[in-house]
Amino acid sequence: MPGKPFKYCARRSNLGRMDLLHAIEVFIAIAERGNLTRAAEALSQSLPSVVRTLAALENHLGVRLFNRTTRRVIITEEGLAYRDHAMAIRMAIAESEQAMSRAQAEPTGSLTLTASVSFGELHVAPLVASYLKLHPRVDMQLLLLDRVVNLIEEGVDLAVRIAPLIDSSLVARHITDVRQVVAASPSLLAAQGTPDNPRDLAGRCCIFFGGFGDAAVWDFVVNGRPMRVKVGGRMTCNTVGANLASCIAGQGFGRFLHYQVQEAFERGQLVPVLQDHEPPTRPLSLVYPRNRHGLPRMSTMVEHLYSGLRERLGYPRNGRHQPSCVAKVS
Repeated sequence: MPGKPFKYCARRSNLGRMDLLHAIEVFIAIAERGNLTRAAEALSQSLPSVVRTLAALENHLGVRLFNRTTRRVIITEEGLAYRDHAMAIRMAIAESEQAMSRAQAEPTGSLTLTASVSFGELHVAPLVASYLKLHPRVDMQLLLLDRVVNLIEEGVDLAVRIAPLIDSSLVARHITDVRQVVAASPSLLAAQGTPDNPRDLAGRCCIFFGGFGDAAVWDFVVNGRPMRVKVGGRMTCNTVGANLASCIAGQGFGRFLHYQVQEAFERGQLVPVLQDHEPPTRPLSLVYPRNRHGLPRMSTMVEHLYSGLRERLGYPRNGRHQPSCVAKVS
């Protein structure tokens, strides 16, 4: 039976806010078990500690909550009334903690993501769209730029990078490796023949693209050793799309990352050449500041991009999972 309405005037005591919550738990344990010793055992506390806490709570409230005998404790009318309040307080705290846990688990807020223009349009943008469908409380800003963004200075949360990384405080999660290929149209190969050695390109017409450093110097590997070949040509393009279109039109040999020309290969518009002399692959990584990964919106986005990009690009047969590592990004 519930007790009469509980009224008290809190006295000045040394019982702080956190101590009061602990004292309430001690009080409930005693009320449920009717025994100080069993309450102490349930709380994994010493009997003297439980007795002191109960006395402090009674002093704080200015009422007696239990009548004590040598063998048991009997809850008073004031104790019965206070038990109802104490149980309500404990339930409210539990519900509040559960609500906070749900809020922390559900991704919310905004994210800024950057990637190169062509890779971003082809692969990142579709994954951003599918992520936003899964998490309606997240807002996304996608910056597609053909330059290296300073994440810290420019306030960007996450970057998709296709480039070697050097040590720093940023975290890089390796996804896969991207091949660098040289391609030409079937009509161009029919007219000029297929080159067997990278040096053969020195006398062929090539299309320059400024996205790879020195546009006129192409890297290869011959007999296990790096080789740099200076190529010539009459056309320079400043975007991947224009470079690709010119190459398909037969204007010259083009240098690409494999994902950029995969569709053209499948359609027969372009043919890969000098495959035995491809330079080292470029790592594809997700890069972000260390202190951002604990946010639900960041961790879920990293996992979504990681699995999505691996599926879209194809995981290499001899590839192995590489965990997140600390890496510096130039």
